[in-house]
Amino acid sequence: MQLVIYFLMIVTYTHTDYPALKFLLSEKGLRAVSQMLSVQIQSKLKSTEISEYRGKRDIKIGTVHYVLSNMRVVECSMPDPSLVFVEGTGVSVEVSQLTLAITGKWATQFGIIHANLPGSFDLAVYNIHIYTLLQLADDAGRLSITTVQCSANVGDVNIQFHGGARFFFKPFVSGFSGQISDMIREKICPAIQQAINGSEETLQEIPVNITVDQYISLSIPLTSSPAVTHQSFELDIKGEFYSRSSPSEPPFSASVFDVPYAENYMLSVAASEFLVNSAAYAFLSSGALQINITDDMIPKSFLIHLNTSQFGAFIPQLRTLYPNMEMQVLLYASETPLFSFSSGVIDIHVPAAAKFSAVKPDGTLVPLFRLDVDGSFSGSARIDQNLTGAFQLKNLTLTLGSSEIGDFKTDTLEQMMAVMAVESVLPKLDAALKAGFPLPTLKGFRLINSQLLIKNGFVAIFTDVQDSLTGL
Repeated sequence: MQLVIYFLMIVTYTHTDYPALKFLLSEKGLRAVSQMLSVQIQSKLKSTEISEYRGKRDIKIGTVHYVLSNMRVVECSMPDPSLVFVEGTGVSVEVSQLTLAITGKWATQFGIIHANLPGSFDLAVYNIHIYTLLQLADDAGRLSITTVQCSANVGDVNIQFHGGARFFFKPFVSGFSGQISDMIREKICPAIQQAINGSEETLQEIPVNITVDQYISLSIPLTSSPAVTHQSFELDIKGEFYSRSSPSEPPFSASVFDVPYAENYMLSVAASEFLVNSAAYAFLSSGALQINITDDMIPKSFLIHLNTSQFGAFIPQLRTLYPNMEMQVLLYASETPLFSFSSGVIDIHVPAAAKFSAVKPDGTLVPLFRLDVDGSFSGSARIDQNLTGAFQLKNLTLTLGSSEIGDFKTDTLEQMMAVMAVESVLPKLDAALKAGFPLPTLKGFRLINSQLLIKNGFVAIFTDVQDSLTGL
């Protein structure tokens, strides 16, 4: 159940026309949850303390009062529970052939007869059967889990008393067993309901906005009720980034997309162009997409450095107006950089501007000119052990936006910048992308056997999930 809760906890709350983020759990994923759930149920039961139970048994010649205390589960065995998608509702959980071994203390009273000392007992409960139907819904944008049906049956009970007055009460053990069986059966569904209530409270406490860094946050509400079919469970998520300092809607909107069902993978995660582009817009709105570049930041191997002497070769008036002076550049995105996904390809369009200034000996900046930059890149991505990729320059255009030193041609500068991008910048970027980035982990679970698919308008990852500790 823990994996189910973790999965649900990362995907809650949204109200927008179309989701930009989708999660889909397949039947294979549900089977994997079942295997993990078996281990977790047994571990949980073994750490469970059972509250004291007081009962009585009419034995015709009087009434035996008894107390069972200090009860705890010492052994637990069961096959994997059966988890099944229930279309339009949620998930059914069925546990069968659950066997428990319980130890505890007991004491009895029959009239004036008392056990001198409390005794102990060993209780074996066989063939416990539990059926629970969980409904998954959207509660004001947050995921809601409720129990709509629960039933429990207990098969056989075997109890062995030790110490106390067991010789006197041994003939009546069968009667005790029946009452104890009823007691266990009556406690199962309330215990399940309590656990579900705890999970529901946890889900309702999840923040609907995640702070990413000092600049942006991510909004992750549900856009609609969970879609449950006979073979999958899908959550549609808003998936929109906002500027923390000046949150606003971008001048573009999310588009509809559908995640292909991948029966050979446990989990599918898909994101549309809107998710990535909203991040770019949020960074732009926060003023994060800008950088001041000084000459000491440029590698010595570059073709040109930031001084009026070298730039004077392309802009002759620089040498006359500001001879032998260092230069500084404010490079910034003039509009939102936009990503677009098509079959197997990622395209990026980057509108930018570069404001050049001369630096006086006292550090004062003298504005020189502004170059408007229009760049487009094309690339691909894939998953090996890591997420890897490669990009190439499609186009780079420089135009003179404004100038304090008069007009000049930008053709040669444009060619030089393109050469620098192709020979210096992109190789370093591709080297980092070739090494790749590790796939994310989720509270002790890691992604394995992952595949990346780039389609028109969205990118999807189909993956299996493995418990880092148990390997399941």
